[in-house]
Amino acid sequence: MDKMGLGTSSQLKESLKKVRHFALDMDGTIYNGGTLFPFTIPFLDYLKENGIGYSFLTNNPSKSTADYLAHLDKIGIRATKEEMYTSAQATIDYIKVHHPETRRLFILGTPSMVREFEGAGFISTADDADDVPDMLVVGFDMSLVYPRLCRAAWWASRGIPYIATNPDWVCPTDKPVILVDCGSICACIESASGRKPDLVIGKPDPRMLSGILERYSLQPDQVAMVGDRIYTDVRMAHNAGAVGILVMSGETTMEIVEQSDLKPDIIAENLAEIQEMLKIH
Repeated sequence: MDKMGLGTSSQLKESLKKVRHFALDMDGTIYNGGTLFPFTIPFLDYLKENGIGYSFLTNNPSKSTADYLAHLDKIGIRATKEEMYTSAQATIDYIKVHHPETRRLFILGTPSMVREFEGAGFISTADDADDVPDMLVVGFDMSLVYPRLCRAAWWASRGIPYIATNPDWVCPTDKPVILVDCGSICACIESASGRKPDLVIGKPDPRMLSGILERYSLQPDQVAMVGDRIYTDVRMAHNAGAVGILVMSGETTMEIVEQSDLKPDIIAENLAEIQEMLKIH
């Protein structure tokens, strides 16, 4: 398979020539777990020097925006609130627009995620059958405890509106362990209650890119989504009409690419290779 999914060098040039903003996945793309890739800072510096914008997009809602910015700063990346967009923020935006009357949420998520929702004006209900929520929100809950999982399944079985923050089955990590993510937790709830989420926010939902398009007055083909997963990152780019760039620095292998029904527009080993591609146009 041609490594550069657009097929020819001239097509590759034309695709990247239009790009004015890079939407960057985080885990598996700019870092792995707590380890910053050595090519990340040079790539971000190159974009700045050439007047190309960037934002960090993540399906991982386990940290609030403030906690993510602190995490990035700790590993050497200075970022602003405007440069950060998580699936928790996208879920909050969706609820406010489409369910403006909703205030009370049973949230299956980390304390940091719960703080993000509470900071946006929502009330987090207790693990109590008498404390009835307006909506069930399930995220990547790294603090998951059995009673709250059971309560989430109960509310799902009661038919209240049910939204998941992201579809990921596992979260990338540099540790010898599998991090069970939101998609897997929702599968557990489905097995117990017979119900899937009404809506799954986060990549590949194209609404994750709409904020960037609106904020910077961009057209979809002026944005490149860079990530290490076809089923979230590349598919969201496809759904939004943006350029989908797959990097091989995370969980995807060429075998997965060959078996996928959706092919990336561009495939690169990592951000360093994308930087080299940008230099050719």
